[in-house]
Amino acid sequence: MSTDTTFAALGVPQILADLLAEDGITVPTPIQALTLPASLAGRDVLGRGRTGSGKTYAFVLPLLTRLTQAAAARQPRRPRALILAPTRELATQIDTAMAPMARALRLTTQTIFGGVGQGPQVQALRSGVDIVVACPGRLEDLMQQGHVQLDRVEVTILDEADHMADLGFLPGVRRIMGATPPVGQRMLFSATLDAGVNVIVKRFLTNPVTHEADSAQSPVSRMSHHVLHVTADGHLPVLLDLTAAPGRTVVFTRTKHRAKKIARQLNASGVPAVELHGNLSQGARTRNMDDFSSGRAQTLVATDIAARGIHVDDVALVIHADPPVEHKAYLHRSGRTARAGNEGTVITLMMDDQLRDVRDLTRKAGINPTTTTVAAGHPLLVQLAPGERSFAGGLVRAEEPSQARPGRSVSGSGGGRGSARVRRAGGGSTAGAAARHDSAPAAGGGQRRGDGRPGRSQARSGGSVAVYSSSSGGAAAFSAGGGSRRRSR
Repeated sequence: MSTDTTFAALGVPQILADLLAEDGITVPTPIQALTLPASLAGRDVLGRGRTGSGKTYAFVLPLLTRLTQAAAARQPRRPRALILAPTRELATQIDTAMAPMARALRLTTQTIFGGVGQGPQVQALRSGVDIVVACPGRLEDLMQQGHVQLDRVEVTILDEADHMADLGFLPGVRRIMGATPPVGQRMLFSATLDAGVNVIVKRFLTNPVTHEADSAQSPVSRMSHHVLHVTADGHLPVLLDLTAAPGRTVVFTRTKHRAKKIARQLNASGVPAVELHGNLSQGARTRNMDDFSSGRAQTLVATDIAARGIHVDDVALVIHADPPVEHKAYLHRSGRTARAGNEGTVITLMMDDQLRDVRDLTRKAGINPTTTTVAAGHPLLVQLAPGERSFAGGLVRAEEPSQARPGRSVSGSGGGRGSARVRRAGGGSTAGAAARHDSAPAAGGGQRRGDGRPGRSQARSGGSVAVYSSSSGGAAAFSAGGGSRRRSR
């Protein structure tokens, strides 16, 4: 695609193009350049592209354009546009990307998902909103309770349709889309078109314009794929060595228990990490993602809930601590790096009993990884994750005040009722914790960066204050700000 292509040239209203430019977004991605002319003209669109290819703006821009051009009075309980997303995190990120532009156009948005009380959502719907960004389960609940009707929806968008299918949401999606007017515009975006997704396309899209760009396999060439053969005892030491390097890392596990366990092990060894999985409350999931995106935690340990739709800038390393079961999961997990044309490194940790599974997995994924037998301190680890290793302090989140056990105090300042307090381990206790692990990497372990710049585990200044302490409770706490980075879609 020519770099001369602009959003305005594709038909995006100048006010929206200017707002994008303010965020440094001036060149459309391939999926945006392909689909925007048709979607802005009101056509139904079927877009195939992986997470990170720019699909959000590909549907947000035409949606906002249509609602602005066909101005209508806001009505209680009857939104004018609906965006369906498979996970709460993705719904939140879509709304975050869209809301500033919507406000500039005097349009209102509201997220609808479970895991939080429905009261504020119901109140917003009662007051009238233009655009609803929803997960299917909670939206159906509110429909059945009579809090929302979809008979005035002008634009319906289904994002990550194949993930909807994987999670078993398609029956609910069909019921929801069946409640929208058949004459409305509909757009569906998906990395793949499996049988269930094709049913949605054939039933609800009318003569759709179909475009494919940046499919699930396309970023493979921009990733460096490695399989590291480790012993059972060497698994954690190698993982510590890699995650203690500078830069953001996403570590994937197969189960919620493993995600929690590995996050605790990393923090106990002085590597700041947070977890993301289905057992967490929505508040905890949001706080952990905030810690990761702001830099307070440089490692995110997650189940496949984070493999789709989670966007954080500058993730240079993805580690499959547990190889995924299927090749599609490998590709979607790996897609947390090498986004928007950037390069990235993907590492799979493989033990003896996983040899055959990993071989089949990589063959089906269409990759030919470099396989190396390693242990902590192997020189390849520094090549894959360059930089001085730092074990300056892990993160642990103090118990909620309402959940604190008798006799245990929760220290720290600020934080109203129900708020969680994040603590950061001080160097003294975490050095001891790291020393208790046979796994502390030999290269640079326990050392801080000497150039004065923040290392992986150093908190950044600015923004809201968070208070950190060690998991053993013996370290002195100190305040750490949490700045944020601009996210592009």
